[in-house]
Amino acid sequence: MIRRARMFGVLAFLLVGAIGIISSTQTWLVVNRTDGGEPLSVAGADAMALLAPLSLAVLALGAALSIAGRVLRYVFGAFGAAGAIVLIGNTVPLAVDPPLAAASGAVAEVTGLTGDDALHEVIATLTPTAWPTVSLVAWALLLLASAFILLTAHRWSAGGRRYRSTADAQHHDEGPLDAVDSWDELSHGADPTDTAR
Repeated sequence: MIRRARMFGVLAFLLVGAIGIISSTQTWLVVNRTDGGEPLSVAGADAMALLAPLSLAVLALGAALSIAGRVLRYVFGAFGAAGAIVLIGNTVPLAVDPPLAAASGAVAEVTGLTGDDALHEVIATLTPTAWPTVSLVAWALLLLASAFILLTAHRWSAGGRRYRSTADAQHHDEGPLDAVDSWDELSHGADPTDTAR
């Protein structure tokens, strides 16, 4: 399991980042109006301003994690855990009992009205879709993956061989290669399955 730890961390971060980006464009909340007008849709990025930027950051961390050294693994794991906590804290209210303020942008765009009084006058009910719940599952996976990285990073096989000197690379060639290392070997024209080297 430890041999595949880095791949699990990288794939989990990339998957969660992708889900976050996709969900930011989907409808998170449906506004039913007091005047009987057509319901309004509130996208994830409008309901939670941090959703798209944090999702992009998680994607970037996942890509960087594939070549990170030991110290950066811990840094990225800590950032991932912090991001997951922030995302969970901001998503739970939207999934359970959405505040009217989450729909202020959509209401203002359609009606031209702003402020708390206007929101209470226009919004009859604010109903969450399945996307906040789906996103919560993704944030939980991010938190789990971050904790896993922090617990196992010291036991990962050495990565990012192309960025080290030949002597340093030979020093780290004692352990088994994971998929990322094998790809690095192939890019240099070497056969990672050749045990005679």
